[in-house]
Amino acid sequence: MNAVFRILVINPGSTSTKIAIFENDRVLHKETIEHPSNVIKGFGDVQSQLDYRKKTIEESVKSWGVPMESIDAFVGRGGGLVTCVGGTYGITNVLVHDASRAASGQHHPAQLASQICKSFMDEFGGVGFVVNPPDTDEFDEIARICGVKGMYRESRIHALNQKEIAIRYCAASGKPYSSSNLIICHIGGGVSVTAHRGGRMVDSNDILNGDGPIMPTRSGSLASLKVVKMAFSGKYAEKELVDKLNRNGGLMDHLGTADALEVERRINGGDLYAKLVYDAMIYQIGKNVGMCACALEGKVDAIILTGGISGSRYVTDNLKKYIEWITKVIVMAGEFEMEALAAGALRVMRKEEKPLVYSGIPAWSGFNFEGTKYEK
Repeated sequence: MNAVFRILVINPGSTSTKIAIFENDRVLHKETIEHPSNVIKGFGDVQSQLDYRKKTIEESVKSWGVPMESIDAFVGRGGGLVTCVGGTYGITNVLVHDASRAASGQHHPAQLASQICKSFMDEFGGVGFVVNPPDTDEFDEIARICGVKGMYRESRIHALNQKEIAIRYCAASGKPYSSSNLIICHIGGGVSVTAHRGGRMVDSNDILNGDGPIMPTRSGSLASLKVVKMAFSGKYAEKELVDKLNRNGGLMDHLGTADALEVERRINGGDLYAKLVYDAMIYQIGKNVGMCACALEGKVDAIILTGGISGSRYVTDNLKKYIEWITKVIVMAGEFEMEALAAGALRVMRKEEKPLVYSGIPAWSGFNFEGTKYEK
């Protein structure tokens, strides 16, 4: 008989923590624990939220009547790590140490997930993993170069959902991910358009640092000298400008809302400016797909549309007009982060995949051509 593994998945966000218990790939319990803004603001920094978040998780699991000792694996979102290749990593002291100090330089509640898992492992037994963490970086070297020496393009994308969608599609199509060429568009609050070649995410737009198409709350790529002029115009403090570009930009700046459903309601009501801006976002996503097709030298098995906004027929039908000449377009709407975390752990526990060991050494930390020869 096939073994049944009980898995607790932990995915902390800014003001909530999503948790779920799976038995293999079946969800037993699922909850989003909301954290009051006044409570979160009361903590000095992200790391100081650790005990509070752990306690709220324990209380929820207890309310489900599930003994913590019955959990076989604790799986966390990951975060705060140095750059690493994609996969499922066993939670170790080295990994937890880097997460606790936000070795990535990005302080986000996701860094708490592996630490909470490790605490549960120590207290209740079981194993622990993180799966395709936000710090996943598999870029080709040629994709890292930009026009300023010492400034390099970084992989900041929806790695967890991107990889899960790729694995699901390949399982259904019968062609291994390791030998597939895919373009995956995650279209949600952020938009990442990524070239997957042979099981690696070799190029994409940097959603964290403002690269790519217009997004619901982010401006996307802008002419650099215009941004310099904005920065020195005297109109904005640094935080105000960062927020304008990366929190209050995109649809929010143009239309006063980041809600795609609201934008489509306005379009249906005859709002021509809303239609122009929304269509421009779709157009720019299409252009980014074209760039990824170029990165894959035109050899593309499928283009897959995922993320919350890809559930919109308005978006997918109009986007297909720009890209379906490249290859077939598949819609796999929604986000599958919780399922992806459980699935990564399950593959390892079933011995379908070997767990990776987090070394604490960045997968990429700069170019060093001394004694080497670059080859494409």
